[in-house]
This record gives sequence, C-alpha cells and structure tokens, in this order.
Amino acid sequence: MANVDCEEYMLVDLDEVGVWDLCWILICEHMGARRFIKSNNDKELDGTFFRRFIIFISIVIIKVIKLFSKTLERLGWLVESSLNLWTQYGSFSMLVSKTLRGKNEELRRMSPDFSSVIGLTDTRLDLDDEITQEDPRYKSALAIMAAKTAYENPNRVQKIVHDHWKMDFVGFYNYTVEKRHPTQAFIFSDKTGDHEVICVSFRGTSPFSADDWCTDLDLSWYHLRGVGKVHAGFLKALGLQKNKEGHPSWPKELKEDNKPNDRIFAYYEIRKVLREQLQRNEDARFIVTGHSLGGALAVLFPAILGFHKEVKLLEKLEGVYTFGQPRVGDHKFCEYMKQLLGARRYFRFVYANDIVPRLPFSDSIFQFKHFGYCYYFNSFYKGQVMVKEPNENYFSVPLIPFKYLNAGFEIVRSFILPYAYGRDYKEGILLLGVRSFGMLFIPGVSAHCPQDYVNLTRLASPDTFQHALQDDQYFDE
Repeated sequence: MANVDCEEYMLVDLDEVGVWDLCWILICEHMGARRFIKSNNDKELDGTFFRRFIIFISIVIIKVIKLFSKTLERLGWLVESSLNLWTQYGSFSMLVSKTLRGKNEELRRMSPDFSSVIGLTDTRLDLDDEITQEDPRYKSALAIMAAKTAYENPNRVQKIVHDHWKMDFVGFYNYTVEKRHPTQAFIFSDKTGDHEVICVSFRGTSPFSADDWCTDLDLSWYHLRGVGKVHAGFLKALGLQKNKEGHPSWPKELKEDNKPNDRIFAYYEIRKVLREQLQRNEDARFIVTGHSLGGALAVLFPAILGFHKEVKLLEKLEGVYTFGQPRVGDHKFCEYMKQLLGARRYFRFVYANDIVPRLPFSDSIFQFKHFGYCYYFNSFYKGQVMVKEPNENYFSVPLIPFKYLNAGFEIVRSFILPYAYGRDYKEGILLLGVRSFGMLFIPGVSAHCPQDYVNLTRLASPDTFQHALQDDQYFDE
C-alpha cells in the first residue's frame, strides 16, 4: 500500500443505494454493513443517529436532483434564454411581440452577449475604477469579479477580460472528468501593477447543473497521504483519478499514453499553463480565486501543488481568494494548509448568513474544518477579521428570527444602495426574487449570491483589507 495516495476513504456509491438500504441506515448503527457505503475500515463508520440522518438526507437530495437532472437543465435553458432575450429587447411585452411576429432570433448560448443566470443577478461587468492598485481592496475586488465571471461562457469571459478590464485573456478551460464532475476555469493576466499577476478563476456551482449540486452534497472523503481527509467530490472535480489497480491516485505527471480519451484533468492542464506563463516572465506572480464550489477548488489546487512538491510554483503564489467557500477537509488538512500558505496568502471571505461556508458541518462527527482567518462582513458591509464566522454550523434555533429579519433588511437595502452609491448598485427583478426567496424560505441561500461579495469588496472600509500580522502565526482554534 506504500504507493497508494489515498489509503483511507469513505465512499457513498449511489448506484448501489436501494430503498431498503437507505431506510435501514436510520435503524442500524453499523453503517459499514450497507452495500452502498465503502470504506477501508467499516468499524469507524459507526456513529450517532444524527450522523446517519445527515447521510440519509444528503443521499435523498442527490437522488432527487439526479432524477430531475434533465428537467433542471431544460429549466436552466428556458430561464437563461428568456432572461437574455428580455434583456436584449428591454421589456417583456416587446419580447412577446417579437415572438408572435416571428422576428425573435434566439441568442446563441455561446455568444459573447449571452449571460448566465449568475451574470443576470449581478450585471456589473467593469471593475471599480476608484479602487486602484495602491488600494488594499484591489486584489480582493479583482478576485471576486473573476470568480463571478467564471460562470459565463468562454466567449463572454474573453469579451469581459478584453473589453471591460483591458487585460490579457490567456484561456478558458472546460474539463469533464467521468462526465459527472464538470469543472470550468479561466486564466487572465493583469499587467497594470508593478508586476504581472496571473489569475486562475474556478467556476462555482451552476444553479441548474445537477452534476455540480451532486458534487457539493456528496459526503464521501479520501485521506490523501500526508495531507489529510479531503471532500471526495472536490477531489474528483479537480482531477483525482484511478491507477491501474483501481486505487485513487494523484500522480505528479501524466503520461501521454495513459490519458483516457474522454477525460481531461483540470489540475494538470492549469498547472501546465501556469508553468508556461511564469517561465515566460520570471517576475510574474499568480493568484487563485473562486466563489462557492470554485472557492473549494481554489483552495485544493495549491494543496495538490504542495502534495507534488511544486516548490517553484508555490513560491510564485501571491494569494488564494475565496468567496462563500465550503469546508474542504479535516483538521489535519487544515494544519497542512496553514504550513503551506501561511497566514498572509489565504483570504476567505464570508458574507453575513451565507449558508455554504458553514457546510459540511464542523463537528466531531463529520470533521470538516476551515483554516486560517475569516474575513467576515455583516449586512452593512462592515468587516472584521475573525477566527471563524459566527454561527459556524448555521442551524441555530435561537438565531432563526434574526436571519429572517436580516433577509428582510437586505430587500429594503436593495432600494437604498442605488441612491447612496450610484446606479452600479441597482438590483434587478431577478436578484430581488432571489432575496424574496431567502426572506420566505432559507435566508442562507440568498446570502450566497456574488452580488454581496462584490459589494463588500467595494463598499467596506479598506482597513479590513489592510489586516497585517506581525508574523505568519494563526490564532489558536
């Protein structure tokens, strides 16, 4: 077993889940007896009812999502196409009129003018020209705009980078690992400062992608040798593969003759591009960013670089910026990342009641943890640097009324911001609909929108972003 990268694991095989097996997990304490749960040590899987219930719920949700995956995809097509046409014509009545007269030409989904549903909730394309290179908010503001733009199609991404940011577009990369873990990222170069900064931006969870949701909700994990326990869905999304013996593997280099024809691995392709870009300009540095699932991949990318002893690349890493990032690994993984990045190269932003940074649960049962400092901002966009975000597991009964009150305040705030700060902060009907959903149902979902993360990087006091430590030590957690 010395050559196996992942000796310990707990995997949920959804193809093996039957109705009786699923119900039995709530009754029987010994989860390892179930055929759909595979582990190197079944005895360690025995746990409390709460643990079994959470696994039960996650499997049910994944099963439902997979059952309606085609419907979800068609709904996404309908919503995005309709909203793009509506935006083009300026009004719904004009859209109907054009359609009835047969003059409605559908925007191509790969058009540089076609926006994703994420782009339609926050229509801002330009960087804030009041935030200069000297402003401590600059890198964070650039990173969230890149993270938001990663949801768009390749041609739109290129147009935004070239026309709106006046920066160099390097490439857009679309990876399909096992056809169930699609991962997208793009790379661009910012040469406006005293040295070139190359930015790698990973796309987050697409609202209408069943594959993305299944990746997020999968509670499986692998113990990566020397690194710690890591969320299996995120590992697969970045490019985890299997060796000839069928064991999960992270070889340092891929042999060309061993590459499957239908599988492209995000980690290796992005690393190759970075090597080329940094070799071309020795003074260049790079940052990695992402929102939601993209934030998890942004953290995991340097983790695998460290696993492969990519010292030269890691020396060029200037920072990892994540927004609404879920937990990625256990305590050992966190200690590994602290040593790898230090305190000054990791910036984890959390807005108010965003539910995603509080998942998967941080407790003795699931063992998922965050590491480093949390740059936390409330609904007034007032920030502070903390050990961890308030209400770290979200589901606190005493705080429920306050979450709904806060969601109501966010709707009121939507009408105030444009008058206080200008038209760039005007929120459209789609985003108001999302905020209304939060006020009526789950506040933590509406708080996850990129809109608020863009706002906090622009409106919050620069003092929060100037947080500088005397050394690279963390608070005790």
